[in-house]
Amino acid sequence: MTHATHHADHHDAGQAEILDLDADVLAAQLAEITAWLPLAVPPRQIVDLGSGTGAGTFALLDRFPDAHVTAVDSSAGHLHRLREKAYARGAAARVRTVRTDLDEPDWPDLGTPDLAWASASMHHMAHPKQALRAVHDLLPTGGLFAVVELADFPRFLPENAPEDRPGLEERCHAASDHVHAGHLTHRGTGWGPLLTAAGFTVEAQRRITVNIEAATKPAVGAYALRSLQRIRHSVADALAPEDLAALDRLLDPDSPHNVLRRSDLSVRTERTVWAARRTA
Repeated sequence: MTHATHHADHHDAGQAEILDLDADVLAAQLAEITAWLPLAVPPRQIVDLGSGTGAGTFALLDRFPDAHVTAVDSSAGHLHRLREKAYARGAAARVRTVRTDLDEPDWPDLGTPDLAWASASMHHMAHPKQALRAVHDLLPTGGLFAVVELADFPRFLPENAPEDRPGLEERCHAASDHVHAGHLTHRGTGWGPLLTAAGFTVEAQRRITVNIEAATKPAVGAYALRSLQRIRHSVADALAPEDLAALDRLLDPDSPHNVLRRSDLSVRTERTVWAARRTA
């Protein structure tokens, strides 16, 4: 195994854990979105574009018990994890996985879905306009495309935390945005006009505000810890030394300031959903 391959596998594993935690913590919001979709008839064939470890796949299978889902992702590790979950749930026969890069102009055969789903995946694409046209061509007339976009990465700490460096989390995100300038340029995009330009008719749009306290969802602590660890990896050279030291205290399992010892954590974020129909 090369160093690059080991690094990619480690990156995938870390991201997979965060995706699983996100799915756990935001399960109710995902269920709310799938229930909201303007579908006169339950779909039988669904494509989950950028499926990750399966948050959307399993929310859709739960909502539509007669449906089959084709989960598409570029990460072999994520798709392996998704298949393991499908077997554990007794849903292996209802899930097909396809590994491909959705930025490529020619997609493999994904069937003819009634519903295409892309949650927090469109902003990863280098050529989203091309991908939107590909989805339009993939769907039959009357088919629905649901796009879920996050406004930003979730926040977990109170605004005045930690006590020795108030506002640390916002500075970490600002540093991360600076480090990744030029990447993820489509995060937070308003997809409505781009969907229309690709030939879709946007039938509905909805914004969901998320504010989940750790007391109501035990996984919030682990979600906060893993997310802050991931941010720390990317901003270590961009933060002021005092901020980096404060962040390390939050992440240190032996520190009394460790994030898992806080009783005031919450998940705060916003997600917007577009439901777009192929009408011709």
